[in-house]
Amino acid sequence: MKPNETTGKQEIMYRLKNAGELYVLLSMCTGEPYVVCDQETYDDEIIVFFDGQAAIKESKEQTEAGIPVRPMKLENRQLLMFYTSLYTLGVNALLVKDGGRDCLIQLQDFVKRNNQQGQESGEKIWVENPSLHLTMLYYMQELRRKPGQENLPQIKEWQDEISNDFGKGSFIVPVEKEGKGLAAVKVNEQLFQAIFTDILEFQRFNREGKLRPLVVTADKIPQIMTEEAKGVILNPMGVRMPLQIKRTAGQAKQNA
Repeated sequence: MKPNETTGKQEIMYRLKNAGELYVLLSMCTGEPYVVCDQETYDDEIIVFFDGQAAIKESKEQTEAGIPVRPMKLENRQLLMFYTSLYTLGVNALLVKDGGRDCLIQLQDFVKRNNQQGQESGEKIWVENPSLHLTMLYYMQELRRKPGQENLPQIKEWQDEISNDFGKGSFIVPVEKEGKGLAAVKVNEQLFQAIFTDILEFQRFNREGKLRPLVVTADKIPQIMTEEAKGVILNPMGVRMPLQIKRTAGQAKQNA
């Protein structure tokens, strides 16, 4: 890397940490930052702006091109938690659009994770599934923006990855603090058990603090599901992805 390129990236990283506000493209299909796989570097990245008008312009252009997004404003006090949350999404880079130039910044170059996992969220429990979370984002971004693509090779590949990652994962199940009930969510009038890929997603759901997190491995999920539940819904405040569960075999089957 040339000296001027290094200086330019250092300046961008400084601004990312100290900006009064930033703007990120949010996917309307997932309720999460819009993720892109860089065609040259294969980085999994989000798109960031320092200028609000530039973010609005880009979101309009993307939406007109069939990719429904909107700008999300972040204030300085929100930045550290936001950057930290990108690790749980499986995102490893930020594509910063600044004026007429694009600058690709590696997340690990300017935000280091605390060795004491979970400390940044104030939780003792720390569970995450970044590979699964990332694939769900790509899958739902594409499937919801243009339904009827289930038989495309890329969609099927994502389905297989989701099924495999889900089967190997540990998840957070929300349990009522008063009693033993499990939280459920209705999808098209059908009941689905709510589960979460990580503690940050659980916290988004548990705004009123009436639930406690219970860590469960994927093979145990069929055993804790209520009879009424048709399956589980992953991250109902975000990607909101339903999965049917084979109760006898304890395996997940895609149903989105």
